[in-house]
Amino acid sequence: MDPLLLQTGFSLAVVGLLFLVLAVTTVWQSVVIVDAYEKKAKTVFGEYDALLEPGINFVEPFVSNTYAFDMRTQTLDVPRQEAITRDNSPVTADAVVYIKVMDAKKAFLEVEDYKTAVSNLAQTTLRAVLGDMDLDDTLNKRQEINARIRKELDEPTDEWGIRVESVEVREVNPSKDVQQAMEQQTSAERKRRAMILEAQGERRSAIEEAEGEKESNIIRAQGEKQSQILEAQGDAISTVLRAKSAQSMGERAIIEKGMETLESIGQGESTTFVLPQELTSLVGRYGKTLTGSDVQDSEGLDSLEFEDDTREMLGLDDIDEIIGQLGDIEGMDGMEENGEDAIAEMDEVVGDGEEAIESADDVTGGDGSVDQPDEPLSEELETEME
Repeated sequence: MDPLLLQTGFSLAVVGLLFLVLAVTTVWQSVVIVDAYEKKAKTVFGEYDALLEPGINFVEPFVSNTYAFDMRTQTLDVPRQEAITRDNSPVTADAVVYIKVMDAKKAFLEVEDYKTAVSNLAQTTLRAVLGDMDLDDTLNKRQEINARIRKELDEPTDEWGIRVESVEVREVNPSKDVQQAMEQQTSAERKRRAMILEAQGERRSAIEEAEGEKESNIIRAQGEKQSQILEAQGDAISTVLRAKSAQSMGERAIIEKGMETLESIGQGESTTFVLPQELTSLVGRYGKTLTGSDVQDSEGLDSLEFEDDTREMLGLDDIDEIIGQLGDIEGMDGMEENGEDAIAEMDEVVGDGEEAIESADDVTGGDGSVDQPDEPLSEELETEME
């Protein structure tokens, strides 16, 4: 084969291959694929031309350049910063900033590297905010710190087409000396609260014990009072019963003695007798109930009740009142005194009965004859007996 022909064929093959490579390269440079979460800024000959949207985009080959911008929310770590609070306490703090590219053209044209710019701005703002607050506020008002940092970042980042969505301060730590002082303060506060709670518990226990003792004393006093009431009631009832027994015995003694006197008078020749009113009242009350008595019903002896003077003398009207006052503990001593007075009155009645019998003996002269009194007796009853 002719060498010249071979050289010509080889040259044509090389040229064809070069054209193929050039065509592939041109196509490759003309097609730009943009992901769904980003946008790309296009420049032609170094001049900003347009933003490429997600999908397939065709650009001028060899003279165009593209720059990608992530349109999702991005996280920037703010390195730990040291600051001096307003009350001269050193603290360290770090934070996290969440940003989002809102305008890719501004982010491309207005700032060289928006992530670095936002991070540096967040660091200086964090130090400034901590230095404008007291130590206690930096430890307690975390939300206020976040809000102030975000507000400080909003204005410059808007010019860069960046929006600060959130700022979160992760840690704010005072110096070691301050931490030790705070731990001592916390320990002292806990001890103080423990002492207060212990004192309150002892006070409550003492109050409960005093109240229990008080209630116990009240119950004991009520029991003693009830016992005294029952004892006083028993004594009062016993006193009244003794008084009534003494009264009954005194009346019966007077009646028996009077009956003997009447019997001796009846054996005499006289038909006129002078008897004490007390004796006639007693005979009228008990005459009908005496077993084997010879006393007959008469106009002066048909009453079963004591006369007013006799009831007043014997104190019979006070018996019911005395019994009705048994429940009153303050009247027990008075009841006992009334019982003793009743017994004394019974003794007086018996004495009056004996005096009446002696008077009857003096009137009859001991043999049934009647002596006329020097003066009329208003309290005597003349009785005609057959």
